[in-house]
Amino acid sequence: MESMSFGLARMVESSFDGTVDAVRKALKAEGFYVLCEIDVQAMLKEKLGANIRKCLILGACNPPLTHRALLAEPDVSLLLPCNVVVSETDDGVQVNALNVEALVSGFDNVVLTDVGHEISVRLQRIVDEV
Repeated sequence: MESMSFGLARMVESSFDGTVDAVRKALKAEGFYVLCEIDVQAMLKEKLGANIRKCLILGACNPPLTHRALLAEPDVSLLLPCNVVVSETDDGVQVNALNVEALVSGFDNVVLTDVGHEISVRLQRIVDEV
């Protein structure tokens, strides 16, 4: 697994659709709900006529953790929802998830730091499990 300052990434040995299904199941197991989906490939084809590989952004939310974060710092809503991306690459299928802990580190708020850590741990398990 690779780590980035703003995200978590992993290449998987599965089909794109199989990976999307596995990500959905892993999100649900960690208490996340998919609030929105963005099919980047379809959107760019429609809007620009561009042809890119498959790329799906899943905007996910864990209600109890989101509630705690918003109570601690209302402006954290700018970072919502947590994105998990499944994309095709030259090497196969990649899963990326937001490193929430890194993103909230700029806030001077202990509760938010704790929530960010918990979300990142859960998202890391999702990336590792898929």
